Amino acid sequence: MRSLHVALLTTTLLLSACDKPITEQPTNSISKNQFSLVTLNKIQTDFSAHWLTPHVILLPKSQQNHHYRLVSLPISSSQDNNLDKPVNDALLSVDLTQTSLPEQLSVKFPHLKDFQAFSVNLPTKETKLWLKKPLMVVEANQQNKAIKGAYVQTANVIDELYTAGENDANEIADLGATILENAVQFKLWAPTALSVKVKLFNQDKSPATPASVTLKEDTKTGTWYTQVDKHFNDKYYRYEVEVYHPASQKTELLTVTDPYSLSLSTNSEYSHIIDLNQKNTLPEGWFEQQDNPVANPEDNIFYETHIRDFSAHDNSISQPLNRGKYLAFTEPNSDGIKHLKALKAAGINSIHLLPTFDIGTVNENSKQVIDLTDPISKACQATKSELLCDETIDADMSIGEYLTKLPKIDGSRQAVVTAIKAVDNYNWGYDPFHYTVPEGSYAINPEGSARILEFRSMVLQLHNLGFRVIMDVVYNHTHQAGLEPTAILDKIVPNYYHRLDPINGAIAQSTCCDNTATERAMMEKLMIDSLVVWARDYKIDGFRFDLMAHQPKSAMLKARAAVQAIDPDNYFYGEGWNFGEVANNQRFIQASQLELSGTEIGTFTDRLRDDVRGGAFTAQGTDLRKDQGIGNGLATIPNELNSSNITESINNYKIMADQLRIGLAGNLINYPLQTFNGAITLGKEIRYGDQSSGYALDPADTINYVSKHDNQTLWDNNQYRIAYDVSTHDRVRMQLQSLAFAVFAQGIPFIHMGSELLRSKGFLRDSYDYGDWYNRVDFSKQSNNYDIGLPPAEKDQANWQIITEVLKRNEGRDMVSPADIAFSSDAFLEFINIRMSSPLYRLTTAEDIIEKVRFHNTGKDQQIGLIIMSIKGHQQVPSQLVIFNTSAEAMSFTLPEFNKYQLHPVLAKGVDSRVKQSMNKQGTFTIPALTTSIFTEYHP
Repeated sequence: MRSLHVALLTTTLLLSACDKPITEQPTNSISKNQFSLVTLNKIQTDFSAHWLTPHVILLPKSQQNHHYRLVSLPISSSQDNNLDKPVNDALLSVDLTQTSLPEQLSVKFPHLKDFQAFSVNLPTKETKLWLKKPLMVVEANQQNKAIKGAYVQTANVIDELYTAGENDANEIADLGATILENAVQFKLWAPTALSVKVKLFNQDKSPATPASVTLKEDTKTGTWYTQVDKHFNDKYYRYEVEVYHPASQKTELLTVTDPYSLSLSTNSEYSHIIDLNQKNTLPEGWFEQQDNPVANPEDNIFYETHIRDFSAHDNSISQPLNRGKYLAFTEPNSDGIKHLKALKAAGINSIHLLPTFDIGTVNENSKQVIDLTDPISKACQATKSELLCDETIDADMSIGEYLTKLPKIDGSRQAVVTAIKAVDNYNWGYDPFHYTVPEGSYAINPEGSARILEFRSMVLQLHNLGFRVIMDVVYNHTHQAGLEPTAILDKIVPNYYHRLDPINGAIAQSTCCDNTATERAMMEKLMIDSLVVWARDYKIDGFRFDLMAHQPKSAMLKARAAVQAIDPDNYFYGEGWNFGEVANNQRFIQASQLELSGTEIGTFTDRLRDDVRGGAFTAQGTDLRKDQGIGNGLATIPNELNSSNITESINNYKIMADQLRIGLAGNLINYPLQTFNGAITLGKEIRYGDQSSGYALDPADTINYVSKHDNQTLWDNNQYRIAYDVSTHDRVRMQLQSLAFAVFAQGIPFIHMGSELLRSKGFLRDSYDYGDWYNRVDFSKQSNNYDIGLPPAEKDQANWQIITEVLKRNEGRDMVSPADIAFSSDAFLEFINIRMSSPLYRLTTAEDIIEKVRFHNTGKDQQIGLIIMSIKGHQQVPSQLVIFNTSAEAMSFTLPEFNKYQLHPVLAKGVDSRVKQSMNKQGTFTIPALTTSIFTEYHP
């Protein structure tokens, strides 16, 4: 696709059989021979023409005395290699007339509001036919000499023609393969295609009889359709689409799977015809499984889980084949399931699964991928790496065993993991291939209905354990586009489903990959239809949206309405980061933090995260030690600094503490707080960089977290930043205190799996594709996976020196024992228990928070290191007092009105001996160092 940025037409463009001159309904505005192909080959071109409606085309503003024509270009076929055929020079074109841009289009397309509008006069039938070919707007000077060409971006006019009315493409309820009473029906939306066939295959993938069937186009909707006999149920199919593709500038005959696939073969090579209610897709008890509703969104606590991480190293699993798979969740006595049961007993109620839809980056054939238990010989054969094919290595040794024998500090371990990552069985999965089919690499059998049965078995067991099941979904980009192997959407309707640069036509990649354009009607429809299937047919209870702000707010609200019509308490949340080509509502009103305020669609808050763990998540090297957070002992850091820096550190603490207090109050826009300068200031007026600290109008707008799959784990992050002489136990306490801020904040807590177990990834900043070695979680609580070798050079080589220094100067104080891990886990569960035991930590309106939540020890004379929050209750719901002592010493503070408060009974009977030293003597509270103490009002 990117090759088109400076592409020019060549004199070898051929007129295909499908490119007959339009003679039906002749119009005076269409003419021929205005320009020759030879002429157009010589002019400068870009992709800056935008056909918005049938009658409006936009171009960047140019000289007003120039003439513009829309030209329909001839196309060649990738199937035709006869370059001796003469070039047909009869180009169809139509005059464009300069006009004013209608106000509604200026509002709808704000990134194009400064372009010049032109009117075009073509009958609808011709317009639809022209859209099947390449189009260029040619600019000519007063002498009628062509001086510039702009290829036309057509996605918006396609929407106008095929989706703007009633009962058209985006109202079709049965795209894909549908099993009817006496037939199997196929429908594919492909308005720019020249022809479409469905190719049919038996179970063994041999051609069926018939081997292919031609589809007919409904020109009103742009949908191609046909029916075949019902006996094709449970067999396989692919589409053959003949379409002009800008990536090759030719008519391509492309074989693709169905974007509306409900089932797939291994490695997604074939779409599978299936009824999701047929018996072989349903585990026993599917229709009787437990439902786990929540009264309010704020009652959720999300536990972020990667399916492979959950069980890949769990030796307590009775069936080794289940490790790293869906079926690991069905093992009742594994260490992982025992831990989940403990989480549930404490009050965690929602398991968030990292992407589990079909992805394009892991080979689903288990025999062809590398596992740490495989021998070095297999890794050598798969990678051809000199590192792994060294004859001095025992070829029968497992990769995992070999890694343990390598030195930790010379980079050799990371080199081995890097060498196998392209052929191993690991990826986070933010690489969408098919949006509405479970990923096959997590299934023991990835073929057809088997993976669906295994996925549903996982959901069933999690529901019956009392959990809600949340899916991480990625509708903001595809794994590939153009003519690449895992591209689907862009092969069927080229340049429609992806967001293009307005001038050069390149697909935007600000998300990492090829950005989809959910502002387009049929991409929005695909997302909504997919979500409905997951909610209705898989009983998914909520969705976390990757880079949600790259999608329109309107699309998210429509999607939620469609899903909640099926499941009323289904909850949506996601990343509301404001960046890229859509930043600041450049193309539409985004589903961003600010814009979603008041909708009860949650967004992750970077404010509380950065105030607790330290910001600058892209910092490297020694800069990582400079940016401290309150949770990793900011108050102890001045001891390491020169006296000249202590004042600056204290001022930074006060600023961060105010931001953190707003975070604890649900990030509310209108929460009033006495800030460090003594003034009463609203949340929206307290700055977080160039933004407001407060951005929410409802507590359900906010997801509070200090650790998730992105960036270093909380433990690794803290080791970068904690003073070298801090004891092991105090390091554990800092971890717990960081988590406590997220747990006791108003809004919804989000917990990264294993953070309560002090989880480490060996300092790796981005572990998305670095396998089990770095991503290990040990639910037996024997190890936290720390100090396992330097992280991969690709991500962290700039940090190797500081990592080496940290490990050396900490002198083992950063190494934890099984007892430390067990203590952290138990103490964390007590925090969860306290949160879920009182509705005061889960207030449901901004008004309630403003009325009931109060902060003490604020203003100019505040004691550094103490954050004190009270929540007013009543006789039946006792008031709460939460005191965070983030300093290295015990601290006292007097609150006479709270003289009848007692240490919370969960803590008084709990595992933490230090918190039991917390005292209240007639309203004077004394809190031990690095301790979160909760007191409740005593009603005799």
